[in-house]
Order: sequence, then structure tokens, then C-alpha cells
Amino acid sequence: MITITSNAAERIRDFLEKRGKGEGVRLGVKTSGCSGLAYTVEFADTVDPDDLVFEEHGVKVFVDPKSHVYLDGTELDYAKEGLQEGFKFQNPNVKESCGCGESFHV
Repeated sequence: MITITSNAAERIRDFLEKRGKGEGVRLGVKTSGCSGLAYTVEFADTVDPDDLVFEEHGVKVFVDPKSHVYLDGTELDYAKEGLQEGFKFQNPNVKESCGCGESFHV
């Protein structure tokens, strides 16, 4: 299960409207950083047959089954903190993350 806050849904909707196309966003993980894994967020223009689809607040988030193992239970949020803004992942599976916050380990 992936949950989407209203802030994240609003931002996704804005991105898709400005872009003019897309089914939603695709979340995933890739090998990266000093802790091993990093989150990926990209536009989803097509739906793969194996995708898991999570819909909340009128937007869809797609996750491939391999990434879902690491993302199950995650809440996707969007926040502004000082001069920085972006998607935030509240992932209960994370055991540790690197000091810069760019990668994590489960």
C-alpha cells in the first residue's frame, strides 16, 4: 500500500496539467548512494501490466512489483522546508539512511 497526502496529490496534478499528458507518476527505487537505495519519481505515460496502482485524492501512483517490496507502507508527501521543496517519503521499511538523506537501506 502506498498512500498519497493531499499536498502530494495537488503537486502531482499541477505537474500533469502543466505537462499536458500522463497517467500519473511512477515511484521506484534504484541502487545509489552510500546507503544502497534511492527513490525515483517520474511521469507515467503508460501503465505496465504488472504495475501496482494506488489512487488517492484523484491522482494515480504506479509502482513496479520489485520496487513495491521496498516501498510498501510508504506515504508520499510534498513539503516546503525553508528554501527547499519536494516529495518526501515516509517509509516504515527504512532501517537507516545516509547523512545527506539521498539514499537509504532496508
